[in-house]
Amino acid sequence: MNPSDFISEGFSLMLYGMGFVFLFLTLLVLVTSLMSKIIDRYFREPAPSGVSNRIPVTSQPVLSSDQGELVAVISAAIQMHRTKKAQAEKRQ
Repeated sequence: MNPSDFISEGFSLMLYGMGFVFLFLTLLVLVTSLMSKIIDRYFREPAPSGVSNRIPVTSQPVLSSDQGELVAVISAAIQMHRTKKAQAEKRQ
């Protein structure tokens, strides 16, 4: 066999392989979609009565009532980090 025969054989093998993979993945998507529809139709769980599936909308984010304490803790953590970083740089 000459090199052009090898190239044509490789190209045809590549096309067959890619074709089979494409067909398999397409079939997998179709079967999964069909299975999902069947399960939704015959095995649907009833929604609890009086309970809404909606997420409540709030106008303000839920925060702690004492913001001053939170700011103090964050500031102390930042100061501690900067102090440790400065000490580590002095050692080197």
